[in-house]
Amino acid sequence: MEDKRILYVSSEVVPYLAENEVSLMSYDVPKMINDQGGQIRIFMPRYGNINERRHQLHEVIRLSGMNLVVNDLDMPLIIKVASIPKERIQVYFIDNDEYFKRKATFSDEEGVMYPDNDERAIFFAKGVVETVKKLNWVPDIIHVHGWMASMLPIYMKHYYKDEALFSETKIVTSVYGQSFDGTLDTEMINKVSFDNIPKEAIQELELPNYENLIKAAIKHSDGIIIASENVSPSLTKYIESSEKPFLSFAPKDRFAEAYTTFYKNMLS
Repeated sequence: MEDKRILYVSSEVVPYLAENEVSLMSYDVPKMINDQGGQIRIFMPRYGNINERRHQLHEVIRLSGMNLVVNDLDMPLIIKVASIPKERIQVYFIDNDEYFKRKATFSDEEGVMYPDNDERAIFFAKGVVETVKKLNWVPDIIHVHGWMASMLPIYMKHYYKDEALFSETKIVTSVYGQSFDGTLDTEMINKVSFDNIPKEAIQELELPNYENLIKAAIKHSDGIIIASENVSPSLTKYIESSEKPFLSFAPKDRFAEAYTTFYKNMLS
């Protein structure tokens, strides 16, 4: 994978958030590619419960200051960056006071999901792409982890489809087990279609529950990785019938070889 450029876009990454399936793989996979001589970048949201001082986050002024439109509202984009100690891996954080200031990730102290999680996901997707454009860094592969990043494949295939920078870029989505119950805001499909994304392309968002968000991401990806043993039978069936290249679950001791081979096949 030497000199291949892979952009990792994730809902959660250790060491910035607690360990779980998504946050661990969002660290282990980039580290593996980094160790193989690949060029990587990691993007994640800058949630309010990330300790900026401990992790030495700092704002990148030249990348910040842009406004992104979400559902007809201008939202300022703030970009912060940090390095994972000892690994020489840069992590970029997408921030906005309105969406990411609160002291938790997806839900409040009562465990109730934030009502604007749909807009946060849209803002995150646009923020990542706009920042990569400013960096003028062309990824060979964009690898998406976690539902908060699930809008990225959709926006890449519609909103940013004419960006020459990404004309050769492949999108891979890792699919994990169920991570939230209930649905996001039922207006989500209208907020996404506000960006001239045809509703027939995102019918799944009529009912924006976890599974449908992931199905929409799968539909707009070039390859799929089943990243968990706990993926529901209905999602597994959807992946298998999608006619897209997919990688079955590979346990921790075998994932490195499996992922590398899959990446190479995606690029050939």
